[in-house]
Amino acid sequence: MDHSPRTIFAMVKAGMRDEVLKSNTQWYCVSCYYCMVRCPQEIHITDIMYTLKRMAIQAGKYDAHVRDAPEFSETFIDYVKKYGRSFELGLASRYHLAHHPLDMPKMAPMGLGMWRKGRMDLAFSRKPIKGIDQLNKILAKAEEIGGLT
Repeated sequence: MDHSPRTIFAMVKAGMRDEVLKSNTQWYCVSCYYCMVRCPQEIHITDIMYTLKRMAIQAGKYDAHVRDAPEFSETFIDYVKKYGRSFELGLASRYHLAHHPLDMPKMAPMGLGMWRKGRMDLAFSRKPIKGIDQLNKILAKAEEIGGLT
């Protein structure tokens, strides 16, 4: 992450729009809400990071080091629409095969570590969650108001 959230907010206040949108900070946000919980000003940092991602995509203002981040997000959203949840093995495989096929062997140790700690399920087939139709209605509404990209 090239800037802390505090620095990003200072850059926004200083009118450094292009620099903020080209930053990799928003792409490293994994929506864990840790920063929001700790923020003494109760700033909704995660929401701001989502907004910055959308703005960067719309403006085409993201650097080479995050050039395929929008495609990664789309792949994630596709899995949520299809299954109602993330599918880490499928997500990582699909993303790396499409964008970095030669780097896949380098990712194996991390994948195995995640599997050992119960963070990644190696099942190759998935069943959608109960209520997938309702979830897709919610996602369609979110997409309609500009909330998924």
